[in-house]
Amino acid sequence: MKPAHEEPVLDAVHELMHLARSRMRQLMVGAGHTLGPMEGRALAFFVRQPGSTLSDLVAHAGRDKGQLARLVGSLRDLGLLESRPDEADRRVSRLYPTAAALDIHQRVGAIRRQVAQQAVAPLSAAERVQLADLLERMNRQLRP
Repeated sequence: MKPAHEEPVLDAVHELMHLARSRMRQLMVGAGHTLGPMEGRALAFFVRQPGSTLSDLVAHAGRDKGQLARLVGSLRDLGLLESRPDEADRRVSRLYPTAAALDIHQRVGAIRRQVAQQAVAPLSAAERVQLADLLERMNRQLRP
């Protein structure tokens, strides 16, 4: 039997992320964004690492290659990603965010910062540092 104090921590983290994602989704819909969470994460990956390949995304996300190929195809159809052949190996396709993708990424980032500021508003600066440290320690403990 596990101690009663461990499970509520994970429950609180889960609820916090659920509330934060719900608030971000609400603000994004209000701002006219129609990308889903997976599309947004994939787009953010290519914004942070332009010129990456689908295989790079698969390795990063740990998701099914077919699912991510469809998702990348959708982002290309929306004009948010463009494909260019690799200069060293023309068989390899490198993916780059378009200007429209960079604009969306910037606006979504502003919404994320707004929600983060709202979430940490009741905490002092020292409490924010302490919380970030504690969460990082928990993350390290669970990483393979």
